[in-house]
Amino acid sequence: MQTLPLTVVALAFVGLFGLAIGSFLNVIVYRVPAGIPLTRQSRCPSCAAPVRPWQNVPVVSWIALRGRCASCGDGISARYPLVELATGVALVLVVWLCIDSWGQMPARAMLPVTLAYVYLAAVSVALTLIDLDTRRLPNSIVLPSYVVLGTLFALACALGAPWEAMLRALIGATALYVFYAVLRLARPGGMGGGDVKLAGVLGAALAWIGWGAFAVGAFAAFVLGGVVGVALMVTRRATGKTAIPFGPWMIAGAWSGILVGEQVARWYLGMLTFS
Repeated sequence: MQTLPLTVVALAFVGLFGLAIGSFLNVIVYRVPAGIPLTRQSRCPSCAAPVRPWQNVPVVSWIALRGRCASCGDGISARYPLVELATGVALVLVVWLCIDSWGQMPARAMLPVTLAYVYLAAVSVALTLIDLDTRRLPNSIVLPSYVVLGTLFALACALGAPWEAMLRALIGATALYVFYAVLRLARPGGMGGGDVKLAGVLGAALAWIGWGAFAVGAFAAFVLGGVVGVALMVTRRATGKTAIPFGPWMIAGAWSGILVGEQVARWYLGMLTFS
């Protein structure tokens, strides 16, 4: 593991980079579902005034403008700086965990692995918000994720990571994709096509780490989704027929598996051994 001062500097840089990525994710979340080109200059949705570069600094600009448009004074949602902060924190956490695991494989192989999970973290934020807003998981985000993760995992193996992990990721992606596809066929309307496609991406990310992470992450999605569904019905904010986006809970479950899945699986198997 690197020395603490260098690690702190690296994580600080990652945090700043994460804030900038979070700002871009806000653009993606708003524009991709609406079909608006990402290259178009940002404008105030109320007065259409262009957002100047100094008005677009993550978090700082929102605070400096007191959460209002500089031209018309209309309110700017607090979700924008919160997404930026959440992305920054998420990326720091992912990189910290990856740095902490260096030594399990050659350091040069850990770089593409780290980039893979940083990418997954950013995509997770975008897909969660889009699914909550529109109940959609856009192909333009989900499908390229197969290519990105597959390429980075293959590169890691070429640099010294075990090819067994790549094989595991391929099997995990296929297994979880097929499982969700079967669920969709068994109950039409209960599972969206976007959920099925996302399942393959998450299956690969989970199985690369290990089968314990895969099992816990896949199971946790249904536990979290079930708990939220019951809570909504108890508070009368939903009924048994209300369509609830499942993507966010798939993502939350997957990250549970990525972060603590192997430890939980070892604990559970230990309990079975002693029982």
